Amino acid sequence: MEELFLSYKAYAFSIAYRMLGTAVDAEDAVQDCFAELQRRDRTGIHNMKAYVAKGITNRCLNMLNSARSRRETYIGEWLPEPVSEPYDGPEAAAERKDTLSYAFLVLLERLSPTERAVFVLREAFQYDYGDIAEMLGKAEANCRQIFSRAKRTLQAEPSATMAEPGTGTARSGLLRRFTEAFTAYDVSAMLELLSDHPVLVADGGGQDVHTILRPMVGRKGVLALLTSRRVLNRLRELEPSVETVNGEDQLVFRQGGEVKAVLCLVLDRAGEQIQSFYLVVGPEKLGHVF
Repeated sequence: MEELFLSYKAYAFSIAYRMLGTAVDAEDAVQDCFAELQRRDRTGIHNMKAYVAKGITNRCLNMLNSARSRRETYIGEWLPEPVSEPYDGPEAAAERKDTLSYAFLVLLERLSPTERAVFVLREAFQYDYGDIAEMLGKAEANCRQIFSRAKRTLQAEPSATMAEPGTGTARSGLLRRFTEAFTAYDVSAMLELLSDHPVLVADGGGQDVHTILRPMVGRKGVLALLTSRRVLNRLRELEPSVETVNGEDQLVFRQGGEVKAVLCLVLDRAGEQIQSFYLVVGPEKLGHVF
């Protein structure tokens, strides 16, 4: 059993994290999955990898359905939990980098739990529709329809036209330019960095953390927030650095070495302007950024 856990733990986590959007819940799902596996007779399991995928996916579906009621009382906007490590291993991370990006996780929030399961298994893990149907207990044709519907939903989102995720010199340079403009309250420099229709979303962890409770959409509003000397001024008191978060360069803010905030930026297709800002300041959502 220990050998099975070591062999498939990272794989199970990579599915659970994409399904749930939080590393903490994904870890719980993995533990429950392998606890169930330890209790059962495994002699009839011929494809352990597929069995683990089925078990973790259905466990995550149950967790997503129960999370709906909790999010109804969540204070402010809910955003996925950022992570420093890809959890997939170097080869798998390279193959599925785009499906680990923070923007991808945000997009997945637009889907229902079942749509999310089908889309993740197909898009990120390349399962065929027959395997997905068996895992979810649905007809293969139904899974094809669900995937098509999910893809249409995501393609309708503005951030679906984002630039390819990466850690290149151009992206790092843009992040540094943003940091300089933000720190200096430089309206002109900030305006050059914003796309035509930017959006800024903040997550205070569902608690009474001083942040923005509703998304700000549009150049005028986003620019006002970023150059305000009050609303986001707390960030300017922290030490910013460009670090790898969810497989791409993002901004991490620390105080005395402790992570206090993560700002994930989504660039436009040309990779020259910022289309979306996702700010995570809730302490319980920062534990997997090192």
